[in-house]
Amino acid sequence: MADLRVSKYAKILVEHSARVKSGDRILLEGTTAAEPLLRELYIQILEKGGQPHLMLALPGTMPFSQDEMYLTYASDAQLDFVPTFYKLAYEQFEGRVRIHSATNTKGTTNIDPAKSQRRSKALSAITEAQFRRGADGSFKWVTTLFPTDGYAQDANMSLREYEDFVFGAVHANEEDPIAFWNSVKEKQQSAVDFMKGKNQVILRGPNVDLTLSVKGRTFMNSYGTHNMPDGEIYTGPVEDSVNGWVKFTYPANYGGTSVEGAELTFSNGRVTAAKADKNQEFLLKTLESDDGSRFLGEFAIGTNFDIQQFTGNILFDEKIGGSFHTALGAGYPETGSKNKSAIHWDMICDMRKESEILVDGELFYKDGQFVFEK
Repeated sequence: MADLRVSKYAKILVEHSARVKSGDRILLEGTTAAEPLLRELYIQILEKGGQPHLMLALPGTMPFSQDEMYLTYASDAQLDFVPTFYKLAYEQFEGRVRIHSATNTKGTTNIDPAKSQRRSKALSAITEAQFRRGADGSFKWVTTLFPTDGYAQDANMSLREYEDFVFGAVHANEEDPIAFWNSVKEKQQSAVDFMKGKNQVILRGPNVDLTLSVKGRTFMNSYGTHNMPDGEIYTGPVEDSVNGWVKFTYPANYGGTSVEGAELTFSNGRVTAAKADKNQEFLLKTLESDDGSRFLGEFAIGTNFDIQQFTGNILFDEKIGGSFHTALGAGYPETGSKNKSAIHWDMICDMRKESEILVDGELFYKDGQFVFEK
């Protein structure tokens, strides 16, 4: 794809997200479908004095993608194996850029969930290293996406339409996209500041009646340093504080499976009841992944009003302005979350109509907008 937006996209990732410095060892993860962006990243990291290490995967080539091949043919011992080079990079490198670039997003849908869960447990060692080192600032990680036919089909768009959507969402069309993302940081900081020292959060609306505590927890301002595109504030709720119910208004996608109409009931932090309109069995099995999979590791509010349509990809959908999302499983240590799990499953709920969030009894958010007094 000969597109100047790709070069600007790489500049955002190198200079704003990964903040590459001379000598930084940067892991580049992606499939061959992301070759245009990977080439630009490789060059620009070198120009910054960094050391790019390229780890390519096979996309949805016939008859299987790389993930499909592994999950289909690997023995239990191989499913339990922690990839050597990835483990080394996550434990020792200064950063990584992961580019989601699948050409068939449904390739693993019919894989036995038990095999996927077993593999996730093995890979949790890598995820833990990412979260741990990311929290202390020694590992700069960012996840993004390169447009492919598979993602375009999920979003009900042509590839060209989806390319325009992606490059627009990351603001690669801007004259100075880095300045734009810094302005997002400034706008969101007032909400983050408001939440300092707060305790009780109550969410009410047609699809939610939930209470949780954020006492002693830190809200993070997410403006493109871990995800691109971005636009959210998030924290890890006190693990045993979540009570009530929520019905997620958008499909909850995880590991190539889409769960529609997911509804969860919480008691003292733990999911005590769960149902779904579609793929309920997958939901129930995933909740049994480990001790932490029935607890929330994240509570977040999406703030990106440039993203308004559901695309089937969580990287974009969780940022939808006027929504909130929670994640079952692993929390981010920098927020104070203590929940550990092999999964981190984001689920999104629209709050743009007849909905509100109260914080310590004060109206904080109403019908998709912040309304607190600054």
